[in-house]
Amino acid sequence: MKAHVASVGMYVPQRRMSNSELTELVDTSDEWIYSHTGIRCRHIADDSEAASDLAYHASIQALEQASLEPAQIDLVLLATSTPDYPGLPSTASIVQDRIGAKKAGAMDIAAACTGFVYGVETARAFVSSGAARTVLVIGSEVYSRILNWRDRDTCVLFGDGAGAVIVKRSDEEAGQSEVLDSFLRSRGSGARTLLRPTGGSRTPFVPGETEIESTRLSMDGRRVYMFAVGALTDVVNYLLERNNLTIDQIDHIVPHQANIRIIDAACKRGRFPPEKFFTNLEEYANTSAASIPIALHEMVEKGRLQRGDMVITVGFGAGLTYGGNLIRW
Repeated sequence: MKAHVASVGMYVPQRRMSNSELTELVDTSDEWIYSHTGIRCRHIADDSEAASDLAYHASIQALEQASLEPAQIDLVLLATSTPDYPGLPSTASIVQDRIGAKKAGAMDIAAACTGFVYGVETARAFVSSGAARTVLVIGSEVYSRILNWRDRDTCVLFGDGAGAVIVKRSDEEAGQSEVLDSFLRSRGSGARTLLRPTGGSRTPFVPGETEIESTRLSMDGRRVYMFAVGALTDVVNYLLERNNLTIDQIDHIVPHQANIRIIDAACKRGRFPPEKFFTNLEEYANTSAASIPIALHEMVEKGRLQRGDMVITVGFGAGLTYGGNLIRW
């Protein structure tokens, strides 16, 4: 049985923070941020909004676009590294209940910025095996809650948002939309390159002793950059080679929206045509697991993505995880 992406939805918080606002918090400028990252703005969740709230809105839009009722969902997969609660309960379960998917299982996927790619492949496996007919895959992040807003190296990079897709069983007709292949990898030797050092079972939070900054996101920017450029190049080449395709046969490459310099460097290293890469981090910054589905939604809305197009998605992030999906849209 084949699986295809039936619809896509997105949601970002109303508050829009420009680079100029960040100059009040750290020593930076709009010109510096944009020239080094390609980012102009990011959306920041309200104090009342958590990852499940953003995910709910994106999910409802995806359901409406697919003309589906919540009761038709068999499984909810939610990729996030900023869950409503640490460890349990899963944010997916909260969303499953809120949308009314009473017949669905639910679980979180913890693969950071690669989480949505992992989610799509997990959904494809469930559908192809017959274990599920319709799967809701969500990426939802509220990174504004885990940033150190005095750390210029990280606070300028991230934003909040959610994206969702419906992956469902397709007819067996030739040429139909289909998730054709996926490539998933992890390089755990780099686990400490990008992490929140304190708050888990390895280094618990100790009241009165733990510095609050150690519970925030910490990143070795140079090592992450080198890893990401190589990962992006490797994923695209692997999916092309395994499926006997050339880059000319791919209509769109939708990378994780981390930094425009990473994307530009990967294009040069892999000799990929830059015009095949869709980017929107100028408006949304890095929304981690939500960045690829938000990009897909924008492409559909702008008429950039048509049924039948060949698409490669590429994710890379903490773990260090990386991977991609090959999709006939």
